[in-house]
Amino acid sequence: MRQELKSPLGRLVTGDPSETVEVLREYIEEKKPAAFAVVGDFTTKNILEAGLHPDIYVVDHRVMRVEVDPLNHGEREVFTSDNPAGTIDAESWVALGKAVSLKSRVSVIVEGEEDLLVLPLISLMPLGSLIVYGQPREGMVLVEVTEERKEWAKAFMARMEEA
Repeated sequence: MRQELKSPLGRLVTGDPSETVEVLREYIEEKKPAAFAVVGDFTTKNILEAGLHPDIYVVDHRVMRVEVDPLNHGEREVFTSDNPAGTIDAESWVALGKAVSLKSRVSVIVEGEEDLLVLPLISLMPLGSLIVYGQPREGMVLVEVTEERKEWAKAFMARMEEA
């Protein structure tokens, strides 16, 4: 299953952060997503520095498993959760559910690892939303939340539970 997740879950935008963020900006202007979430410290930092404002971001204060300085969460609502590596913990589901219900200006800080939390975000966010995450050493992935993508995420997580 790990191999399956190494493939991008959406549109892979390659290049350095200044290039990928401009493609993201154009996507947002064109598609006007229902909600906009980002998973990962490096990607979130680059998106914020470009002046884009995700409704939700999910971070763990690590980039490639190396501790980094925490992002400034400013006046955002902040939820925390424990999420051990390679899992999707119930506590994280609750934190993400609260974040999605607030719809904007929310940070979820994860103790553990946030990588797999893209999956519950896909199932929780409204149709037409956008989730962005980093693809290490390549760029960023833009995941449009569609009915098909929601069904895939739910089925994948059900297989995770069985494993």
